[in-house]
Amino acid sequence: MTGTQDFEGLSALVTGGASGIGAAVAALLLARGASVAVLDLDPAGAPEGALALEADVRDDGAVRNAVDRAAAELGGLHTLVSNAGIGSIGTVEDNADEEWARVLDINVVGMVRVARHALPHLRRAATGRPGAVSITQTCSIAATAGLPQRALYSASKGAVLSLTLAMAADHVREGIRVNCVNPGTADTPWIGRLLDRAEDPAAERAALDARQPLGRLVSADEVAAAVVYLASPAAASVTGTALAVDGGMQGLRLRPAAPSQG
Repeated sequence: MTGTQDFEGLSALVTGGASGIGAAVAALLLARGASVAVLDLDPAGAPEGALALEADVRDDGAVRNAVDRAAAELGGLHTLVSNAGIGSIGTVEDNADEEWARVLDINVVGMVRVARHALPHLRRAATGRPGAVSITQTCSIAATAGLPQRALYSASKGAVLSLTLAMAADHVREGIRVNCVNPGTADTPWIGRLLDRAEDPAAERAALDARQPLGRLVSADEVAAAVVYLASPAAASVTGTALAVDGGMQGLRLRPAAPSQG
């Protein structure tokens, strides 16, 4: 954590903010001086000091009510961090139409619903704090790299990347910046559940570590630091950007490690 209070006087709403990356983002925003609301299906894990709001991003009415309540109780809304999402495993043969509809509804249309209801509040805030009003969306390395057994998830995150660019173009002249972060495989509860279901959890964890050039999973705090930078006044000239936090997974092509000499 940092002692910088660059979010003093600013308010933020974090979706999916009661666990994993979202909880780390909410905690860091609080530490940086923001007033924070967390919107989550189960907000019990929201960081202390955050306004906890229960809502399902699939329910437009519930999202509208939660966003409006956050803006009312926080005295406005300067920052939206749209992080709520779910994972999915399999090739195109493995998931039925109903699962495609469910994942896309949460991961893509859920972001649309939250942004739709946040935008009027963000526009009002932008008139008083130029450069300090933003939307930051959690995308994924899966949007830019082909990963095995992630067809549906990758499709949803590819849509988030394109959505981010389109929104950035739509709202730049309103003083609202729109960016996304592309985490690599992050050490989150979803990955924990994936490992628990593996035949050999230790081998699966080693494989996930090895596919990132840094040799380990990305931490939730590392992703949060990138999100908070993009949301901060320091990033006033940054919009339409996808910031990779992936241990070099997207851009680096390393030679195989030399065998150890015994």
